[in-house]
Amino acid sequence: MEKEKIDINVWKNFFQLVKSQKKLFIFLFIVMIGVGTLDSVFPLFSKYVIDNFIQKNTLDGLNKFIFIFFIIIFIQGVNVFLFLALGGKVETNISYDIRKKGFEKLQILPLSYYDEKAVGWLMARMTSDINRLSETISWGLVDFSWGITMMLAIVIAMFKLNAKLALIALAVVPPLAIASAYFQRRILKAQREVRKINSKITAAYNEDISGAKTTKTLVREDINLEEFGSITEDMRKASINATVVSSLYIPIVLVLGSIGTALVLNFGGKGVIAGRISYGTMVAFISYTMQFFEPVRQLAVIFAEVQSAQASAERVFSLLEEVPSISDDEEVVKEYGDFFNPKKDKWPEIKGEIEFKNVSFTYKDGEKILDNFNLKVKSGETIALVGETGSGKSTIVNLLCRFYEPTSGKILIDGIDYRSMPQVWIHDNLGYVLQTPHLFSGTITDNIKYGNLDATEWDIIKASRQSNSHKFITEMEKGYDSPVGEGGNLLSTGQKQLVSFARALVRNPKIFVLDEATSSIDTETEKMIQDSIEKILEGKTSFVIAHRLSTIRNADRILVIKDGKIIEEGNHKNLIKKKGYYYNLYVNQFIEEKSKEILG
Repeated sequence: MEKEKIDINVWKNFFQLVKSQKKLFIFLFIVMIGVGTLDSVFPLFSKYVIDNFIQKNTLDGLNKFIFIFFIIIFIQGVNVFLFLALGGKVETNISYDIRKKGFEKLQILPLSYYDEKAVGWLMARMTSDINRLSETISWGLVDFSWGITMMLAIVIAMFKLNAKLALIALAVVPPLAIASAYFQRRILKAQREVRKINSKITAAYNEDISGAKTTKTLVREDINLEEFGSITEDMRKASINATVVSSLYIPIVLVLGSIGTALVLNFGGKGVIAGRISYGTMVAFISYTMQFFEPVRQLAVIFAEVQSAQASAERVFSLLEEVPSISDDEEVVKEYGDFFNPKKDKWPEIKGEIEFKNVSFTYKDGEKILDNFNLKVKSGETIALVGETGSGKSTIVNLLCRFYEPTSGKILIDGIDYRSMPQVWIHDNLGYVLQTPHLFSGTITDNIKYGNLDATEWDIIKASRQSNSHKFITEMEKGYDSPVGEGGNLLSTGQKQLVSFARALVRNPKIFVLDEATSSIDTETEKMIQDSIEKILEGKTSFVIAHRLSTIRNADRILVIKDGKIIEEGNHKNLIKKKGYYYNLYVNQFIEEKSKEILG
């Protein structure tokens, strides 16, 4: 349940997170103490001028006064320059630190996390929420330290000048505290709602942009606009509510400040007439009363901003404090390293012998996919997985790659339980080609080299030749320096798939996974891949999830999976002879493909 007041623990965690900026924070705090203290001195200058020069009708000591006054002005000018420079630096550094930690967290979170979180939700955490946090903390510290210092200095000065008049001026502080306590809860609640809807808007933008082609083909423009309009209407109402609540608080502060000034004018004016208070003291008190409520107003703004920023902080920390469902033991990390500091010299070399030993797997929602699954794979063997959608093929592969971990049982690689090694051990030896390949903005060389940053030009060309992509690449105007566009949209689906093959090959992986890698490409490109697939998989332990059964005829073993169990096993010829499930699947697909050829 969300708390309706400032949560000290959230801010303790935040400052612990940005403790690298400790020196800057302290320096900025000291500078703002200086600014606040000097600001409180100026009414005393006015009092001195009135009581010593105007009232006495003399200029004795004026030059000395002017010299001291300009020294104070110069020092204050330096202070202002420092706080602007330091405040900006603190804001930038905080954003940098949190974004870096957030990105590191995103790198180590397992695939299951991304199954549950929308891209828009993550983008909102890493952009708008972090911006709000860094801005509020940096400039909030500026205003807070200045405001508190100035208020304390003003209170001390007022009591020193006239204690009774000081008490009268500060009589409005208790009702101000009551108003603050009331509005604190309302502002935080309103700002939480705004941040929540803002995440929905970011997610909607992301989905509509990435799914633009689908929107066009389904003619959903009007429906999308209506759905988005509903979210933005909610945002409009929530933002107005948050603004109204905040806008009510600030005028209350101003009204109470005006009442304090009026009280000083009333009682102080009578004191001047009676001769109990000097005219200079009265002027100083009026200045102090007005000045006192300026930092109060600033603190009220900070208070409102902190309420909003707390909502952002809670959401950022929900990402930063996310506990990965898959993690390496401390002893494993100490011995073999992790994603960011791998100790490859201590890793045993992977030969590729794999065993699933009594493996069961259940998703978080309780859906059981595998139950006591067993499988032994020899080093260099090619295993094809066939079955209906939802049969468990992808789950087997994802468990092998340690994108997920078994609920019970073990997965052994060369006889080693892979949980006794770091995740990066298996990932570093893995070549994975997806059904729908993702290319990054940049050139073809950039994308192939993404699989191995140490790859030489010859390594890249070799991988391209093996995947049959070299020919089409060299026929392009800029060859390997040709841009692929965002998501690879400047290449055809087949070309993107061939480049993704080269990207996997340049890693020289010991374990290769093809996840329906030929299902979304044309027949001609499939034949090109089929011609080179034996070379690609030679000497590598390989798992092929097959949609087109014609691509797995040469697999060492074909496993027919149904409801997480192996119902048939053998090579292509043996399974055809059995005339079982695989035979029917193959014959039906063969007839379907031939029918398309004839009709096409």
